[in-house]
Amino acid sequence: MSNEIAFKVFKLSALGYCCTQIMLKMALDEEGSNNEDIIRSANGLCNGIGGRQSTCGILIGGIMIIGLYAGKGRDDEYYKESYGNMVHEFTSWFEEKFESMDCIDIIGVNKFDDGESSYMLKCGDIIIKSYEKVIET
Repeated sequence: MSNEIAFKVFKLSALGYCCTQIMLKMALDEEGSNNEDIIRSANGLCNGIGGRQSTCGILIGGIMIIGLYAGKGRDDEYYKESYGNMVHEFTSWFEEKFESMDCIDIIGVNKFDDGESSYMLKCGDIIIKSYEKVIET
């Protein structure tokens, strides 16, 4: 599955989607759904929330995917009992795997000041691993 996910990540990145958007778009595409509003609103969560390189947008995207499947979405609906555990499991895994939850720590460069673009390869790899983890959660 990694090659298929890698191809999707590359394709969506080439189309100009950022990390959080890619995570959500892949999940929505997987279920044959489309929600341009949620994809558009996720843009502000990329590059560490608002481009400040704080909490990683990939982590946020993963939590949002869990919410799509297990969260509350209507007045007459309740979140699934396992929702909190799934978020905790994914968040703990992410922090252990990438040794931080902050974009700047994970990619190791200030993408705005350093003029560095190698972060794109790191982010692509993190998206692939995180997406695989969140769909197994």
